[in-house]
Amino acid sequence: MELDFPHGKKLRLLIGDITRIRVDAIVNAANSGLRGGGGVDGAIHRTGGPDIMRELDGIRASSGGCPTGSAVVTGAGALPAKYVFHAVGPIYHDGSRGEPERLASCYRTCLELAEQHGVRSISFPAISTGVYGYPIEEAAAIALETIASHLRSPGCPIQDVLVVLFDEGAYAVHARVAQGRATSSRSAESL
Repeated sequence: MELDFPHGKKLRLLIGDITRIRVDAIVNAANSGLRGGGGVDGAIHRTGGPDIMRELDGIRASSGGCPTGSAVVTGAGALPAKYVFHAVGPIYHDGSRGEPERLASCYRTCLELAEQHGVRSISFPAISTGVYGYPIEEAAAIALETIASHLRSPGCPIQDVLVVLFDEGAYAVHARVAQGRATSSRSAESL
């Protein structure tokens, strides 16, 4: 699924392996300790190689980690990108402990980092929807609204945002959320 925004900007949803898609920056669903893990985090470290962890070791040594709702930047090692933005999503409890705000902050922070680093294309996983337990439909709405809001900004230099979903089920939820919001006013402007 592809949604068009002003000035040729695009938001695309696709099923695939985020470590294989060529973009300027790949977003990693990291943990606050920046120590690697399973899921997307594990795949990024396996594919990207040890250079990424060496950079994270330096970040941990200077700052101790990364707070929930934020992100840090490293090179991409052997990944088909220039950068990895390691975003720390919230662990879902009941939705009343700041989870929506922290999840939106992950996406906003990565988009801001993209602008600071001259990134024109960026790929996101479905942050916090794996072991962190965020309900996928709620997470999809937050992710898509946050990304769309950024793409609508007149000065936004990012041209291509990909949300890379691991399987058909996650894709179907994101596509339904995107389609429902876009068709409610007949354009991606409503996202």
